[in-house]
Amino acid sequence: MLNLFIDTNIYLSFYHFTSDDLNELGKLAVLMADRKLVLYVPEQMIDEFHRNREIKISQALSKFKEQKLNLQFPQLCKDYKEYQTLRSLQRTFETVHAELLGNMNINISEKTLKADKTIDMLFKQATHIPFDELVQKAKFRIETGKPPGKKGSLGDALNWESLIAMVPMCNDLYFVSDDGDYCSPLNDYQFNQYLLDEWQKNKASQIHFYKRLSSFFKEMFPDIKLSGELEKEVLIKRLANSSTFSQTHSVIMSLSRHVGFTTDQVNAILQAYVSNNQVYWILSDADVRGFIDSIVRDYQSVLDSDNLSKLTLLMGQKPISVDVEDDFEPPPF
Repeated sequence: MLNLFIDTNIYLSFYHFTSDDLNELGKLAVLMADRKLVLYVPEQMIDEFHRNREIKISQALSKFKEQKLNLQFPQLCKDYKEYQTLRSLQRTFETVHAELLGNMNINISEKTLKADKTIDMLFKQATHIPFDELVQKAKFRIETGKPPGKKGSLGDALNWESLIAMVPMCNDLYFVSDDGDYCSPLNDYQFNQYLLDEWQKNKASQIHFYKRLSSFFKEMFPDIKLSGELEKEVLIKRLANSSTFSQTHSVIMSLSRHVGFTTDQVNAILQAYVSNNQVYWILSDADVRGFIDSIVRDYQSVLDSDNLSKLTLLMGQKPISVDVEDDFEPPPF
């Protein structure tokens, strides 16, 4: 598994202006669920993120509010039909711009922006690092002039000490940050040599440095799917491993929001329905039954015939004309 740290400025960039897609963050949740990486989140970083969220949003909104179609027309334009079209488009822009701003403000105050939901999900799945016992080390680091960070600010020093304390020995760290305090004074795209030497001395491993999350994915996971597809696969795995009825209902509700499944995905869903008793014991519930009915209706030609027959028995219907395993018995409802 890869060990990954993403600095606060990268998370906050998704509330501002960045060329990276928010889907990049969504990919991380899938990789963590597949146990392909561990995301380290120092508690200091979480606090810093929440302290700066509104500041970053305010800066972005200020720029967005300035974007107006302040069109001025000379008198000679007004006799042409195109003038009326442009005036109409200008009024439409102003109306939609105001509506968009109003809707965003609601989501901002409720913390329901897509960025909020995605980052909250990541923080919940990540490995947290408490910093209480590391404060003195961070203070000593700042007082002696060691990077990262600036005198009077413990944030970067605490994050660095947290990573040294938590990442296992002999494990490389993949480090994503656009903070100049971690960069080499000679090359903005190289990691600070003092910190790199310290890491190698303490952890006997390397640091792989990236300025953007997209650069990390391009190098380490070039063939990774779009996060929407990955989210489907994570949800299907959760359905297969569901341990409670409430979890089953929750996963099916999330899956129902997606459209278009691959053959492998629909067969994995079907397998979950016939093998997990936390699913098939509540087949009579409307949402559980309705979802699998839609899968069978839309994808019956590609579904595994054995599992389809088992599902039919579970539903109390006449078996489809395929052989059914002798040892399969539907549960009592």
